[in-house]
Amino acid sequence: MSFRISLYLGAIITSLLFSSCKGTIKESATMLIYGGNIYTVDDTQPMVEAVAVKGNTILFAGSLAEAEQYKSDQTQLLDLEGKTMTPGLIEGHGHFMGLGYNELNLDLSNTTSYQEIVDAVAERVKTTAPGEWITGRGWHQSKWKELPTEIVNGFQTHDLLSEVSPNNPVYLGHASGHAGFANAKAMEIAGLMELSKEGISKFEVEGGEVMRDAMGRPTGIFNELAVSLITKHIPDNTPAKNIEAFEMAVAACHKNGITGFHDAGIGRETITLYQEMKAKDKMKIRLYGMLTGWDKVLLNEWYEKGPMIDPDHLVTIRSVKLNCDGALGSRGAWLLESYTDRPGHFGHETLPMNFVEETALNGLQYGFQVCSHAIGDRANREVLDRYESAFAKFPQLATDHRFRIEHAQHLHPEDIPRFAQLKVIPAMQAIHMSSDRSWAIDRLGEQRIKEGAYMWQSLLKSGIPIVNGTDVPVEPLNPIASFYASVTRKTLQGTPDGGYEPAERMTREQTLKSYTLDAAYGAFEEDIKGSITIGKLADFTIYDQDLMKVPEKELLNTEIAMTIFAGEIVYTK
Repeated sequence: MSFRISLYLGAIITSLLFSSCKGTIKESATMLIYGGNIYTVDDTQPMVEAVAVKGNTILFAGSLAEAEQYKSDQTQLLDLEGKTMTPGLIEGHGHFMGLGYNELNLDLSNTTSYQEIVDAVAERVKTTAPGEWITGRGWHQSKWKELPTEIVNGFQTHDLLSEVSPNNPVYLGHASGHAGFANAKAMEIAGLMELSKEGISKFEVEGGEVMRDAMGRPTGIFNELAVSLITKHIPDNTPAKNIEAFEMAVAACHKNGITGFHDAGIGRETITLYQEMKAKDKMKIRLYGMLTGWDKVLLNEWYEKGPMIDPDHLVTIRSVKLNCDGALGSRGAWLLESYTDRPGHFGHETLPMNFVEETALNGLQYGFQVCSHAIGDRANREVLDRYESAFAKFPQLATDHRFRIEHAQHLHPEDIPRFAQLKVIPAMQAIHMSSDRSWAIDRLGEQRIKEGAYMWQSLLKSGIPIVNGTDVPVEPLNPIASFYASVTRKTLQGTPDGGYEPAERMTREQTLKSYTLDAAYGAFEEDIKGSITIGKLADFTIYDQDLMKVPEKELLNTEIAMTIFAGEIVYTK
């Protein structure tokens, strides 16, 4: 063999060896996480020892020995030190700016009496200029330890509130967001304190109710669509205040381990704000926005241009939110039979059902998911009927519609299997059961509660996933409380023993999935998030104890230790 041929063959062999070695060189991770219980919500490997991240993406999930092959001098090492990690939690139904403004305005969610509300307003009056509005949210008369002496239809009257705030208009939203409480000054501005010559016609609001006393005078309580009689007079928020509320909402999400948020009903101004925040690199949360169904002009604009599916997975808009009835606490939920504690009253249809069907048809044609708020059994049935009609008209477009019903709290037994049959996703907030069940039986009676209220396990067994959440600011954002409610069916005080209707409890595995992979599925995003799987986004929630194994009595003590968003630590306790 000549020297030239030998040299040539040597070069080929060297090249092949180099190529072979090059093929085995691993990519370098920017972060390596290990040293704790890591639950993936991925059926192929439910638990792993370590996770390697590159930038904002999961590079590897598996054994620590294999993960270390991705380590370099630049890799950030994160030892969990025995803590527990899951995919980043997704708030499946909330109101993002409502969360932020709840941080800025009067937060009445922890008040336990009417007097506490009066005291809170009296304190705020001291630092508020005369004529300036005082607003807040979170009171719920069914959660008070005792009701005031003077009540009308189960609600307080404005007199005590008006006494402490004679020069400031006051409007306090009910925890549900479906009713409000105004003082005399606010009602005076709205022109409601004097009966008109035409009688009481000014109090008649389709889809709503102005509570009045025996003399026909308004009590200060406005239910469902009637709240607009007051709210239209409240000055708009300033751009600076909107940004402040946005930033507070982001911080609250990180503190609670939330990396994704389904924003249930946003308008033109909010969409503009979100786009501005993304442009300024302040969008440290993944928002899935639902267009508000109240603005038909807005809907038509979006139908024309189509969904906005963000390649950066930060702000996506491909759904429409419809408000079809009220809340149970204010007796606004639309029922098939009248309220047990208010005979003859069936709640409110707050949106014409023909518009629900029209929106469902438009959603199928233009590529938008429809998410309809329905709490009462009649509202749920009516919405399912309209969805079914739309699917029948466009069967070729309804193969993967993922239409949702938000809340789906109280169902007629005959309608429970229809969710799976129609592939309609129930987005249910488990914490509502914990907060409401003790008094909900007064509204619905025992039979309706046992046969159709908060039917989580029945729905799951029928073959449809559940999207979990809190409906913040209706309830606090805390996902641990909702997790606890899901697996125990108890109040946060741990009552009753065994839980309410325990057969409907979720398992811990089902609950975690409802806050991660199933929530992602409910937004067409299961391919990019919701599980710790190679190629998905590096969003993680880390807890100070193993919420999948700790005894039930210790579950509520679980705290968020750290939140990782897009491969970066954004919160540490």
